[in-house]
Amino acid sequence: MIEPASPRVYEPNEPPKGTPTPKWMCPFFMGLGLVSTALGIIGVFVPGLPTTIFLIIALWAFSRSSDRLKLWLWDHPNFGPGLRAWHLHRVIPKRAKISAVVVMLLSLALLTALRQSWALPAIVAVVMLPIAIWICMRRSEPVTDQPVA
Repeated sequence: MIEPASPRVYEPNEPPKGTPTPKWMCPFFMGLGLVSTALGIIGVFVPGLPTTIFLIIALWAFSRSSDRLKLWLWDHPNFGPGLRAWHLHRVIPKRAKISAVVVMLLSLALLTALRQSWALPAIVAVVMLPIAIWICMRRSEPVTDQPVA
């Protein structure tokens, strides 16, 4: 009788071994990380721009751009837990969820208070609503030690 293969459980400090990034894609991921970081920093000052998503994308892109950078980010005390949670479980921490939605609501309220017209705040609200829903639909806690395929 053939025994079923046991699923691989990742150690907390071991990055998942996936398909390696092709060398010709590394500059693309580095550029995507830089653009996402810039948009995340600009989003702090511009009402309606969601910063959390851009910074998660930047962290993911930087980790895909280089194996050495991925190992450094994986073990980093500030960036490592978020990167591990995203790679292994597609999890957004509860603090990040709450802060993203609160900052988006505050920026929408500020934009509404500063404008005489309702058109721009309405457009910003239509853009932010699906992003806020997507953020809230992500899990806050991992349900298993298995990575998401």
